[in-house]
Amino acid sequence: MITLDRPTLTARTLEDVSASALVVGVGTGPDGPVLLTDALDAPAASALEASFDLLGVRGAQDEVHRLPGLGGSPVPMLVLVGVGPLDDDGEVSDEALRRAAGAAVRSLAGTDAVALALPADTAQRLSAVAEGASMGAYAFTALKSEKAREEAEKSRPVRGLEFVTALGAEEAEAALRRAAVLGDAVCAVRDLVNTAPSHLYPGTFADAVAQDLSGSSVSVDVWDEERLTAEGFGGILAIGQGSSRPPRLVRIEHAPAEAKAHIALVGKGITFDTGGISLKPAASMMTMKSDMAGAATVFAVVRAAAALDVPVKVTGWLALAENMPSDTAIRPSDVVTMYGGKTVEIMNTDAEGRVVMADALVAATDERPDAVLDVATLTGAQMVALGTRYTGVMGDDALRTEVVEAADRVGELAWAMPIPENQRASLNSRVADISNMGDRFGGMMTAAAFLREFVDAGRTGEEDAPRTPWAHLDIAGPSFNESAAHGYTPQDATGVMVRTLMGLIEGRGR
Repeated sequence: MITLDRPTLTARTLEDVSASALVVGVGTGPDGPVLLTDALDAPAASALEASFDLLGVRGAQDEVHRLPGLGGSPVPMLVLVGVGPLDDDGEVSDEALRRAAGAAVRSLAGTDAVALALPADTAQRLSAVAEGASMGAYAFTALKSEKAREEAEKSRPVRGLEFVTALGAEEAEAALRRAAVLGDAVCAVRDLVNTAPSHLYPGTFADAVAQDLSGSSVSVDVWDEERLTAEGFGGILAIGQGSSRPPRLVRIEHAPAEAKAHIALVGKGITFDTGGISLKPAASMMTMKSDMAGAATVFAVVRAAAALDVPVKVTGWLALAENMPSDTAIRPSDVVTMYGGKTVEIMNTDAEGRVVMADALVAATDERPDAVLDVATLTGAQMVALGTRYTGVMGDDALRTEVVEAADRVGELAWAMPIPENQRASLNSRVADISNMGDRFGGMMTAAAFLREFVDAGRTGEEDAPRTPWAHLDIAGPSFNESAAHGYTPQDATGVMVRTLMGLIEGRGR
């Protein structure tokens, strides 16, 4: 199910370019579009700029124009890609470069090799361009018939990416290697999320993770239904009991010899969500194969941390279940005993993600990490509050701020949200320790209030011990793009928050 066929990334001087297309940028300045390249000689660049009005070139984000190669260009095709507005100094942001590279490469599907001559005069800029290009070179065809796959070869993603830069070989190679690892991680999430639930369910998800990581430095431990029962993971078992495909809990770990910190990650892995007995409307189930995006993200981040040998111990917990209605499914008003001993009254079986994650949060914080972060497609309320592109971040103030700042640095969209105390009060149960449903207004924050109750919940007799810093990332909207592709983001699975979490982890390793 992780079927990556990824492009090669190579640094080049302009004279060494061997690609069939050369991408250059156009920004929007106060006086109109501005060509952002020194890859063309002066006469060719001037002639091109003079033709912008005729060609309809504005330099807007995601705007792509293909032209025959001009004099002074070493390739037969010239591609102009818009980077959007320039700042007051005539500069372009790293994220604008990332988006432009992704848009250009995505539009050039079917081209074997593409050279990008976007501004890449620093390692940070080169990395941004390479990340965008790598994420733009993606398609998912694993489940098409052989004949359809053969036809799709005509428009397969770009396989060779060359980056025109004057950076030294060692510095450029390091930037491209990191970009390739991050691109692979994002696309691994996309592959898993795009896989049909007929093929990806708890058992096959766990098997795919174990197979992918075999031979790597990442350790893998899997709880099957018998072990989950024996050790008391009541939340995961309760949500999974309505399906003929039993649940799993997967723990993966990157453990460098001299780690500077220990970060735990918990991911929601509902491989398909019908809502259970509290059945969803049919239209709301159409994208529910994506309800395991949090677990896929955790897998990809641990994998990337190991590939880059980040000096931080990272443990990932994948809470995997399929939420189905049946004669064995959990019912509204049932009470579940969770891992660690808390009891939960299940008032809505469609509020299932928080239940499986609660078990994993207890297990993760039992290991005393320096911080724990969970990531989940948790609530429709996230989209009501923040739309489809912003991730909602809740939790302890300092860690919540650290997540948002990491997102800002890597060009992802995240917004800090509170957890008002009235949201927790709405979860009170008359028959159990807590209910899985509370106030539907501010439902994103209500779900976070529920999860917070399970951080360190297994530490009996240690009530005075320092609490593990915790943050919750709700990616319900941005994890799956039902609109048109844009920048480096395709339709369907996006791989959002992989780069943010990696940026945070790398920061802890410095």
